[in-house]
Amino acid sequence: MIVGTAGHIDHGKTTLVRALTGVDTDRLPEEKARGISIELGYAYMPIGDGTVLGFVDVPGHERFVHTMLSGATGIDFGLLVVAVDDGIMPQTREHLNILALLGVEQGAIALTKIDAAEATRVADVEREIRELVVPTRFADSPIFPVSGRTGQGMDALRRYLVDCAARYQRQEQAEHFRLAIDRSFSLPGIGTVVTGTVHSGEVHVGDELALVPRDREVRVRTIHAQNRPAEVGRIGQRCALNLAGVGHDVVRRGDWIVARPICLATQRLDAVLRLLQEETKPLVSGKIVHLHIGAAHVSARIVVLDSEGAAAEHAGELAPGKEGLVQLSFQTPVGAWHGDRFILRDATAKRTMGGGQVLDPFAPSRYRRTSDRLSVLAALRNVGAAARLSALVQRAAFGVDLAQFAQAAKIRDTGVLLASLPIRRIARAGLDVGVHVDRWKVLQQSAAEAVSGFHDAHPDELGPDIARLRRIAFPRWQPAIIAELLAELVESKKIRQSGPWLHLPERSIELSARERALCEELLGRILDGRFDPPWVRELANGAGQSESVVRATLLRASRRGEAFQVVRDLFYHPCVLQELADAASDLYRSKGEVSAAAFRDRIGLGRKRAIQILEFFDRVGFTRRVRDRHLVRPDGLFAARRNIADANNVAGGNWGALGKRAL
Repeated sequence: MIVGTAGHIDHGKTTLVRALTGVDTDRLPEEKARGISIELGYAYMPIGDGTVLGFVDVPGHERFVHTMLSGATGIDFGLLVVAVDDGIMPQTREHLNILALLGVEQGAIALTKIDAAEATRVADVEREIRELVVPTRFADSPIFPVSGRTGQGMDALRRYLVDCAARYQRQEQAEHFRLAIDRSFSLPGIGTVVTGTVHSGEVHVGDELALVPRDREVRVRTIHAQNRPAEVGRIGQRCALNLAGVGHDVVRRGDWIVARPICLATQRLDAVLRLLQEETKPLVSGKIVHLHIGAAHVSARIVVLDSEGAAAEHAGELAPGKEGLVQLSFQTPVGAWHGDRFILRDATAKRTMGGGQVLDPFAPSRYRRTSDRLSVLAALRNVGAAARLSALVQRAAFGVDLAQFAQAAKIRDTGVLLASLPIRRIARAGLDVGVHVDRWKVLQQSAAEAVSGFHDAHPDELGPDIARLRRIAFPRWQPAIIAELLAELVESKKIRQSGPWLHLPERSIELSARERALCEELLGRILDGRFDPPWVRELANGAGQSESVVRATLLRASRRGEAFQVVRDLFYHPCVLQELADAASDLYRSKGEVSAAAFRDRIGLGRKRAIQILEFFDRVGFTRRVRDRHLVRPDGLFAARRNIADANNVAGGNWGALGKRAL
C-alpha cells in the first residue's frame, strides 16, 4: 500500500512522515534551509509480515500543487494533515478535493502540533474538520491528534496504517505493465534510474519496455521495489528501474515506462469530468486548462460534449457541481489509458477546477457530438473490460476497433472477452474490428439495397464499383470492412462482380456469340495499343464494321467492366488503365500529387492525352482534383479493385486473363 500525504504548507507533513518512518524526505539543500518541501519525498516503513509500507510526501505550497499532483496519482491511502494552530487552510481544501477527484477512497486525518495547543483548540479544529469532510469519502475517516516532535499519538496512527495495509487488497487484473515516472537520475557505474508508482501489471528484470510518449525502447537491468532489491515489481508498489537504452537526460517527469503492446501517446482524448461545486462559472468549450495526468501536466483545450441537466441553450457548458463528457486536446502528446484519473486546473494553474477519468485516448476529431459517439462513450463508462466490450459491441454503430480497445484497456488478451460475444470479426494486416452479427446482417441488406437503388438511378450502367458504393452507402465505414462485406456477398452470390462493377445477379449484359467474337477482336487490338489505343474509326475500318456497331459493342463491353471509355470513341483496356493508375500512384507517393506534366513524362504521351486520362481518373473516383493537382484516393476504383477477392473469375470480368498476352 502507498500512503500519500496532503495538506497546507507548514502543517507538519514531512515531520509526521519522519516520525513514522525515521526518514527525512526533505533531501534538497534549499528544502532544509527554508524548512519547506519543494519536491516529492519518499519514505518506507517495514511492517511485521515482511511487506513494506511506502510513503509519498508532497509539498503543500500553492505554487507546488503541480508537484503534489505528480506524487498523488497512484496512491492507495490519503493521509490528510491539518495543523491545530492554523486549522483548515486553502490547500487543506484543495488537496482534499484532489484526493476525492483522484478516487482515493481510503484515508485518515492527522491533526498535528497538538503539543503546542490547548485541548479546547484541538476539539474545535476536530469539529471543523468533521464538517469539512462530510461530503467526501473521508467523512468516516478517523482523526488522530499527534505531535511529530514529541511522538504523542504516533503509535495509534502507526497501528492504524499497519492494520489498513494488512486489510488492503488491490484488485489484480491481467493488464500490461505501466509505471508513471516522477523522477529520473543517473548513478555512477549504474546508469539511468527512473522512479515512480506502478499503475498496472508487473515488470521483471530483463523485460523490454517502451518510454512513452517518446517511443524509445528500453531494457530493465535491475529493480528496487518498495526500496528493496527485487526481481519483480508489481502494481501498487513504488519502483526504481535501472534502464538500458536511454540516457536520464532524455527522460522527463510525466513520462511512462510501459509494455510495448500498449505503447501509445495521444493528443486528444474523451473523458468524463466533474466540475467542483466551488467553481463560480460554468466550464465552456474552447477554454484553456491545465491537465494533470499520471505524473505529467500539460495545457489543454476543452470541448464539452454533453453534460447532465444542461438545457439546449447551455449546450457546450458544464455547470459547477455537475458531471459531463468532454474532449481534451493537447499540443504535445501524453500517455493516457482508459480509466486513468486526471485533475483540471485553470489556465493560470492557481486553482483546481475539477477532475475525471479517461474514457477513450483514441478520440475522433469529427462527429464527436453525434448520438452514435455519445452512445460509445456511455458504453466506455462501464466498469470492467468485459462489460465495456460487451456494451461497445451492442452500441458501436461502426464496429469496435479491437486492437485499440485492448491497447487502451491495457489488457493482455482479448480472446477470452471475445469468446462469448456475438460478433463478426474482421482481422487482417493493420485491421482488427468487431461488428455485432445483427448489425453485420443489416449492413449486408443495406449493401444489396444500395446496389438495387443504383440500378434504378443509373439504368445505363451495370453497377457501381466498390469505392463508389462505399461513398454512396457507407461513407463512415473503413474501406477494408466494406471490402470484406462485399466479398462475402459476392461469395454467397447475393451480389455479382463483373470486372470492377458490382450488380445484382439478375442484372447482367449478355453478348451473343457473334458479339462476343467481335468484342474479343476489338479488345485485343485495344490492348495491343497499350497507352495509345486505336480510336473507334480505326477499329471499325480494321474489323470491317460500321462505327456505330463498334461503338455500341464497346459500350456494352464497358458496362461489363471489359473496357473503359476515357473520352468519346477512345476506349482503354482495364489492364492498361491499371498500369496508368499504378504510374499515377507512384508519382503521388514520391511527390504528394500528380500533375499533368509529370504524368505526361511518366507515360510518354502528349499533354492532351495525359490530361484526358487524369480527368477520367477524377470521374471514376481514383483521384480527386484540387486546383491543378490530382490526389490519389486510397480506396479509389483501381485501388479498391484489389480489395475484393482476387479469385473471383466473373464472366467477362477477369482482367488478369484478358491481359496476359500483352502484359
